[in-house]
Amino acid sequence: MLPMKTLFSLLCCGALTAVVTIACHEGTIKTNDGMKTENALTEAEKTAGLLTPEVLWKMGRVGSATLSPDGKTVLYTVSRYSVSQNKSQTLIWSVPEAGGTASPVVEGAAPRWSGDGSRIYYLAPQNGDTQLWSAAPDGSGAVTVTAVPGGIEDYGVAPDGNHLYYIQRVKVEKRNGSEIYTDMPESQVKIYDDLMARHWNYWDDGSYLHIFVAPVTAGKAGEGVDILAGEPWDAPMAPYFDGSEIAWNQAGTQLAYTCKKLKGKDYALSTDSDIFLYDLASGQTRNLTEGMPGYDKYPVFSPDDSKIAFTSMRRAGNESDKDRLMVVDLASGEKQDLTAEFDYNAGNIRWASNNLLYFISPIEATYQLCRVACPDRAAQADGAPTVEVVTKGDHDLNAFTMAAGKMVTELTTLSAPTELYRVDLQNGALSCLTDTDPDIRTHIKMGEVQKRWVKTTDGKQMLTWVVLPPDFDSTKSYPTLLYCQGGPQSVVSQRWSYRWNVQVMAAQGYVVVAPNRRGLPSFGQEWLDQISGDYSGQNIRDYLSAIDDVAKEPWADENRMGCVGASYGGYSVYFLAGHHQKRFKAFIAHCGMFNFESMYGSTEELWFPNNDLGGPYWSDDPVAKRSYANSPHKFVQNWDTPIMIIVGLNDFRIPYAESLQAFTAARLHDIPSRLVVFENEGHQVFKPQNSLVWQREFFGWLDKYVKNATPAEK
Repeated sequence: MLPMKTLFSLLCCGALTAVVTIACHEGTIKTNDGMKTENALTEAEKTAGLLTPEVLWKMGRVGSATLSPDGKTVLYTVSRYSVSQNKSQTLIWSVPEAGGTASPVVEGAAPRWSGDGSRIYYLAPQNGDTQLWSAAPDGSGAVTVTAVPGGIEDYGVAPDGNHLYYIQRVKVEKRNGSEIYTDMPESQVKIYDDLMARHWNYWDDGSYLHIFVAPVTAGKAGEGVDILAGEPWDAPMAPYFDGSEIAWNQAGTQLAYTCKKLKGKDYALSTDSDIFLYDLASGQTRNLTEGMPGYDKYPVFSPDDSKIAFTSMRRAGNESDKDRLMVVDLASGEKQDLTAEFDYNAGNIRWASNNLLYFISPIEATYQLCRVACPDRAAQADGAPTVEVVTKGDHDLNAFTMAAGKMVTELTTLSAPTELYRVDLQNGALSCLTDTDPDIRTHIKMGEVQKRWVKTTDGKQMLTWVVLPPDFDSTKSYPTLLYCQGGPQSVVSQRWSYRWNVQVMAAQGYVVVAPNRRGLPSFGQEWLDQISGDYSGQNIRDYLSAIDDVAKEPWADENRMGCVGASYGGYSVYFLAGHHQKRFKAFIAHCGMFNFESMYGSTEELWFPNNDLGGPYWSDDPVAKRSYANSPHKFVQNWDTPIMIIVGLNDFRIPYAESLQAFTAARLHDIPSRLVVFENEGHQVFKPQNSLVWQREFFGWLDKYVKNATPAEK
C-alpha cells in the first residue's frame, strides 16, 4: 500500500494556477492577492508539514464545474476564505478539457454556458443584490442580464437563449403579528395554526422560493412570470433549495421542476414530492409522478425531449429509501425503472444519448460513475437493463459535467480535497485537470488510509477506514478515536470534509477508526435499512466491533481511546457513554439526539422519527416502544467519562435543548463536561472563525482526556 502522501501526489497533475488581475462584477479591475496572501502557508507550517485546522481553511474549495458545448473548456469555481474577515470570495476559473493552464475569469458563482458556447452566465452582486450576469468566455464584456428587485437565488437559461428562469423568495402567507394586526407594527410575534413552524435553521415567515420565467431579448431579461403564483410551497424544495431540481427541455419550451405540494401536518409527515411539467405556451402545469408516494426529484430531459429521467424513492416517509433511476415517456406517461436489478442509489443523472444515461452511485464506501441503457418499453419486457460501473478506485466522484462526448468530474479522497478530473468513457481512467493548492500539496503530509474489513457480531464483513498519523511508526502506541457517522444513513466514503476531517485528526497524532456500520448506503438496501427501528442494536455493536478490532493492534493504545460524532453520531456518543464498559477516556457529541421523547416533540420533519423510531412516543407499536425505551437519556446513571457537548442555537432539526439536557445530566452526575454553544450556527458550523474555535475546543478536549491521559488514569 502506498503512503498517502505519495498517493496524494499521484492524484494531482500539477496544472498551473496563477493569481492575476481579473474582471470584477462591478466592472472594475480587482485582484484576489490579499486573500491569496492570507491563504499562503507560513514557513512554520511548511516546516511542520502537518494538516492543522488553520491550514485546512487556507485551501481553495473547487466546485460547480461545467463543460462548454464543444467539450473543449471547463468553467469551475474556487472559493477561498479569509479567517480574519470571516468571509469568502469565489472566483470563476477556466481550464482546457485537454489539460493545460488554469486561469481566473471573473468573480462570481454558478457559472454556466450559453447554448452555443459564445457566452457564459454567472451570479454576482449588483447594487447590493445578487443578479444574473453574462460575459465572454474570458470574462470580458460583462453585463447584467437581470435587474430583479431584491435579487435572485438561482437561475437557468434555456438552451436557445430566448428564456430563462430565476428563483426568488415571495411572500404568500401572513405569519407575523404586524401583518395580521396592522395597528401593531412593532410587535415581534409569529402565529401558526399548523405544522411546520420552523425548518432546519429558519422559522416559517410565510415566504417561499418560487420559479419565475422571463423572456430574454438582446441579452436582457424581461418581466418574470411566477409559475407558482399564490402557491404556499417551495420550488426548489426546502431545506436545501437545490437548483438541480429544475430543468429546461432542449427546445426551451417546457420546464420540469420538483415540488412537494403539501401543507401543514401532511407536509411534516410526508416525503411525497413530485415532478411537475410547466409548458410556456399554454401556462399549464401537469404532475408527472402522481401516485408515487416517495421522493421524486432531479428531472433531466432526454436529448430529443421525449423523456425525462429522475430519481425516485418507492416508500413514503423514508428519506433514505433506494434512489431509483426512473424514466417517464412524456407522450404516454409510461415509466421505467432502469435500476431495478441494481442494489445501489442513483444520483447526478445525465443523458449521453436518447438511449444511454450516466449517473453516480455509492458502492462499498466510494462513489463511482455508472451507466445504463434506456431500452424501449418492449425491450424492457425481458427484464431490467444491466448497469455498468465505469470507474473504480478508492475515491468519491461527487458530480460530473459532460458535453460533446467528453466528461469532467469532481473527485475527492479522504486525503485530498476536490479537484477536477477528465474521465475516459471507454475505460473509466481518470486524469487530473486542476491543482488548486500545489504549495499545500507539496509541504503538507497526509496519513496512510487503510481499508480494513471487520467481522461483525452477526458474522458479516464491515468496511472500516483506518487513518494513521503522518510519519506513522508501528513500534509506537497512538491514541485512537472512534468516529461515529451521522445521517444516520450517510456513507462513510472518501469525502473530504472541512471540519470533520479525519486527516486533521490524524495529523494531531490520533489513529482514526471510521466504520461503515449498519444503516449506511453503498452496501445494498438490506444493510442500509437494518438501522431503522434498531438504533440501539446492531449498528452500536458494529461500532464496538470496529474499535475492538483495531484495539488489538500494538500501535493502537487501548488505554487512550476517544469517541466522537455529530447528529446521529452524537446520539451514538450519548448511547455509548452509557454502554461502553470503560473503553473510552472521553466523548464529544455535536448536535446529537439525547431524549427521543423531547426530540419527537420539537423536531420538524416528522417522517424521520416515524420511520426510524417506529412512530411517536405515545405509539403502542412494539418498535416504537423499544426505541423510546433505549433513548440515551435513560442510561445517564451509567455515565462515567468526560464529555464535551457542542450545539448551534439555530439547529431546529435536533433542537439545542437536546444538548442542554445532556449537559445538565452530565453535570448532575459529576461528570467532567463542557458545553460549547454557537449562537449563530445551526446543525453545522460554517463560519470560518466559528469553525476554528470548534476545532480548538475539539482537540483541546481530546488532548486533555485522551492523548495526555496520566498513568493513573490508564
